[in-house]
Formats: sequence, structure tokens, C-alpha cells
Amino acid sequence: MPPSLNVLLRSRSLKLRLVVPDLGASQLEEPVSWVHSSDLEDPTPFLDAGQLLLTDGTQFPVDAAGGTTATQADAGQRSPEVPYGRRYEEYVRRLVDRGIVGLGFATQVIHGTLPPGLEEACRNHGLPLLEVPDRTPFIAIIRMVADYLAKEEHARAEWSLQAQRAISRAALRPDGLTSILGELERQLHTWVALYDAAGNYVRMPRNRPVPSDIAAEMAERVRSALDLGTRSASHLNIKGQSVTLQTLGRKGSLRGALVLGAIEPLDPARADIVNTVIGLASLALEQARTLDTARRHLRAGVFEQLLAGSTDVALRTARQVWGQLPREPLVVTASRQESPAPNLLEALELLADDYRGAVFYALRDELLVILAGKVHQDKVLELLQRHGAVAGVSSEVNMEGLAGAVEEATRALRRAAEVGSVVVVFSELSDGGMLGLLREEKAGPVARGLLQPLIAHDEAEHTELLGTVREWFANNCVWDLTARRLGVHRHTLRNRIDAAGRILGLNLDSMRDRLELFAAVQFMDE
Repeated sequence: MPPSLNVLLRSRSLKLRLVVPDLGASQLEEPVSWVHSSDLEDPTPFLDAGQLLLTDGTQFPVDAAGGTTATQADAGQRSPEVPYGRRYEEYVRRLVDRGIVGLGFATQVIHGTLPPGLEEACRNHGLPLLEVPDRTPFIAIIRMVADYLAKEEHARAEWSLQAQRAISRAALRPDGLTSILGELERQLHTWVALYDAAGNYVRMPRNRPVPSDIAAEMAERVRSALDLGTRSASHLNIKGQSVTLQTLGRKGSLRGALVLGAIEPLDPARADIVNTVIGLASLALEQARTLDTARRHLRAGVFEQLLAGSTDVALRTARQVWGQLPREPLVVTASRQESPAPNLLEALELLADDYRGAVFYALRDELLVILAGKVHQDKVLELLQRHGAVAGVSSEVNMEGLAGAVEEATRALRRAAEVGSVVVVFSELSDGGMLGLLREEKAGPVARGLLQPLIAHDEAEHTELLGTVREWFANNCVWDLTARRLGVHRHTLRNRIDAAGRILGLNLDSMRDRLELFAAVQFMDE
């Protein structure tokens, strides 16, 4: 940190005297970024926030009556109409608005003593005022601050070098990632948290936990950042605590997030340390990506063995790698991977690890297939929904019925995509039963082909036989009700229905032919 006003006041060689405020005030601990001297009426265009301003008061009246020196009058630095007290008020207000941390006023140069109006204005606006004695040159104050800043810079560079070495040594330990994060906590004196690709908090041994009062909201913020799928760094304020969040991994395939606890904005040295840790953590996570890819190929092979009926071989392989396969009866969930949600596969891998193989997934071309027992199915659906994935779910089956369950889940998935639903269960397909299956099998073209003769007759003869058939089925084939709805006689309705049957080659007194026409009318617009 740069030196504070208190540091300058404690220097015996400078002999500065504090005028405003009283000793112990918090303003005196504000860091001084640099020292600037100016006698301008308005020096603020040449100043930066955090600086200490020194002046000998040439710009102010010398006597208490408000007169000006000849030099000031000739230069036209001030309009004589401005009242004496207001000039000090405006001068100090401008300094405070600019963010100046203090004003040093040299006495026994132009002014014998501090102007009372200046002291009053500094007290009113809360600007620290220091008296600089005539034997203390401004350059001595400037040099002291410069030496202090140089010493701090050297110390910071030395700290950065030692911290980098400590981080590098931590990376060589067997528990590299854990040691790296622990060392980062020690160097920055704050908590450091790692989240996996699914946004779950990874508890590191010996590391400080995330404060309980912000843990839930912190997890939500991390998941939101990961769902974007892009590398990002953000500074957040959560319940009054400042945290820094950095996602890890590559665009479209993030591996997790690193969160730094409540600390002030990072200076360059600490930022370098954090960037080093981010690089090492990203490298460690990327090295695991190759292993994940190999595991997914292995999963696909095990799944094909299950489909082929080689259950024993698949079970032996799964037992060695994952511990087990889902217990029967199981549920199959299907989801398309045409536009995969960011980190969905990583989240599934973590879910499978959490339950030691009781959840299993595999990729078949663009189809993501997930096997789980009923007890874990809710976790699967919750994860898919959180990643915005559309899913189809099969009925419960044993391993022998896996191929049929995959077909059921795929049909349910197609229906979910058609109706814009998030999840569709096969047993609850739209309209249920056989009509649901017919709709899934794209019965529309067949229906239009069957009804084409009737459509052509209506167009050629300007009749409305198809509309009459629709209304008849809509009224459950009740003659009187349909006739009233159409505004025709009952016998006229009967003649139209018979004519429709003759044109289509159907006997509508037969239940079979009547059902076939009913189905065709239902699906002709599919």
C-alpha cells in the first residue's frame, strides 16, 4: 500500500503539523498515491484522485481584508466580486470532488499563518489540512513519498516472486490442484473455492469453506456463469461481500469455476498470482479431458454390449471402471445432442461418479441415452432440465428389454420436440394408447392419401362431404345432433355419409371401416 498521511505526519524530518481533522481520524489512513504542488486557482484538471496537493497560497489573498497582490490582480486570476469566504469554500470543494486526500499549506512563504477561511472550509468539507513549515521544501515531501512507493514496489515484486515459487512447488505435490488452491489461500489471506463443471462446490481438504451466509447464492451465480459456456471473469457483490469469479476451461466446454473470497481489487502482483493458479488449474482440468473422452468411448462400447445381450461382459467391464450398472428395473431417458447444452456431459459424469455407476450414460451418434433406477431418475431429469435439455422417458424395464426401452424413449423424445415440452414420458404420450403411437409414426401422409378421393370429389362437385364427416365424428356419430349442427335434414346427413363411404370404398356401418376413417380424419393435418 502507498504511504498514508499518518506516515508523513510521523516523519520528524518533515515537521508537518496536522490542522484538520483531529488525530485518529480515518481520513488520515487514506493512501497517498502521489504528491503534486500547484498554486493555481483551480488545479483539479492536473490532479488525480488519491493525491496530496501542496501549495504556498499564492492564489489566495494575503491580508484578512481580502486584498490581492499586484501579481494576482494583473493576472486576473480571480473576479474581485467573489466573497472572500466563498473562494476558499469553492477551492476546497473542487479538491474534494476530485478525490484529493489532503492539502499541505506552506506558511512563512507568502502567508505568515494559515488563512482562517481555508481552515474552516477544510473542516466543513472534511479535507485533511497539513501545515508545512517554511524550512520544509516541497521536494522533501515528494521524495519521501517516492522513496516509500519504490520500497513498496520492490517488496511487492519480491513477494510476487516468492509466491510464484510457492505455487510452483505446490503444483509438484501428489495432490497438485488441492495444494495449489491451499497455497493461493495462504498467499492472499482469503478463502478460495473450486466448483466443478456442474456448478457443485468441490470441498478441498484443509481449505477454508465458502461462508455459509453466501454459499447458496454463490452456487447459483457459478451455475449461471457456467451455463453461458464462455470463459469469463467477473467481480460480484453478494450480501455485501466482494468476490471474484473466474470460469475454467475452453469456450463451449468449461471445466469449472474458481472463486476468490472477499478481498479488495487485485493489484498487478496478486493478479499475476491468480492468473498463474488459473492457468495451472485449467491445465490440470484439461489433462483430465483426454481421460473423460476415453471413458465416453468405453461407455458407448458397454452400452452396445448391453443392447446386443452381452450383459455379463458389460457388467464385468462396468464393475472394474464404475463399480456397477443401474439396478433393475431401470428407466431409459433419451436426449438429442444436436445442440448440446454446455457442460451437460461433464455434469452427467459427475452424477454417475456420485452414485458409483447407479446412473449410466452413453452417446449413440447424436442420441444421449441415460440409464437409471427409479430412485435416481428424478436426479437425472433435474440435471437435464437445469441444462435446458429436452428428454423422452421410457417405461420401467429389465435389462433384457433395453432395446425396446430405448425405442420408447426415442419416440417420447420426438414427441417432446414436436409439442415443445421439456420431458415426455412414453406412457403419457399425447392422446395415449394407439392414437399416440400412430401420431409418433407420422400417420399424416397415409391419412391424406386415404382421404384424397373425397377431397378431390368436394373440389370437383363443390360438395362438403369431408366437412360433414368431420362434424359427424365430432358429435360421436349421433345423427340428429349432427344434422341440427349442420342445419340439414337427418336423411340428407345420412345420404352424405353414405356417399362419402362409397367414394372412399368404405362401409361406414362397419365398426372397422368407421374407425379407419376416424383415424384418417384425425391425422390428415399431422
